[in-house]
Amino acid sequence: MIEVQALHKRFGGHVALEEVDFLVPRGEIFGFVGPNGAGKTTTIRILATLAVPDSGSATVGGIDVAHDPHGVRELIGYMPDFFGVYDRLTAEEYLVFYAACHAVPHRRRRAVAHELLELVDLGDRAGDQVDTLSRGMKQRLCLARALVHDPSVLLLDEPASGLDPRARIEMRELIRELRRMGKTILVSSHILPELEELCTWVGFIDHGRMVAAGPMADVRNKVLAGRRLRVELVDADDIKLFAARDQIADRPGVIEVQLVDEGLEVAVEDGFADQDLLTALVHAGVAIRSFSQVTGDLSEAFMRLTGPGVERSPR
Repeated sequence: MIEVQALHKRFGGHVALEEVDFLVPRGEIFGFVGPNGAGKTTTIRILATLAVPDSGSATVGGIDVAHDPHGVRELIGYMPDFFGVYDRLTAEEYLVFYAACHAVPHRRRRAVAHELLELVDLGDRAGDQVDTLSRGMKQRLCLARALVHDPSVLLLDEPASGLDPRARIEMRELIRELRRMGKTILVSSHILPELEELCTWVGFIDHGRMVAAGPMADVRNKVLAGRRLRVELVDADDIKLFAARDQIADRPGVIEVQLVDEGLEVAVEDGFADQDLLTALVHAGVAIRSFSQVTGDLSEAFMRLTGPGVERSPR
């Protein structure tokens, strides 16, 4: 449904996007992840036809965003990372206004506004001025605005930004409902645990380059290759940690051993016999406080794929 190939964008001397590639299949929720300034908003603005790439291509529903922006706008609903609301309008008037902007037939506009207010759980606030709504309500109203023309694709830039925990849960459930309605959704966010729970696909961008993209489970398993064990020692010091590392490093099936806090993190192959390692360490006189398997998550994948010290492929 969304396909981006070799996308490049420069602002003066700053390269914002460099050879960005990713795919979002129809009906999926794609989590777009990266540090501030990595290129997320620039990419979303290009998909929303608000910016033009210097080279490469981006298509939505098979329509090129640069060659036919009007065709793309009929397919997408865009929710930017700022409100952009008219405070003196009521919630209903606000949606009726945007329905008119999208050429929704006049006789349908008020009905569409009421249907969307019910969808985003603002039906009882239809007559309230926008400036009286809470931040979470304004966010949901902005999402309703993106839906007035019934788009098949949604581009959501930080939709949960600044929301309290209850409002974030409400937004997450609303996005799930939109997927059940058949929408394809690209969503950027810094709230990684919620993205992990919500999204079916994920893409990581750093310094304007995609460093990983694909189905959530595939990307997570590829980045966090193998199983990992956490071994914490009693009264750990450098001598004890290095001695324990030497006991572990040369064992068959051990991929890597890293020193972390007061213990070791051991990457092992699938099928590795954890209990044999524990027995060997005890027999070698290593005083162990805890021995457990580490469960990888999206936050850990983010830390491994982005930031200082991460190797990036050459241009």
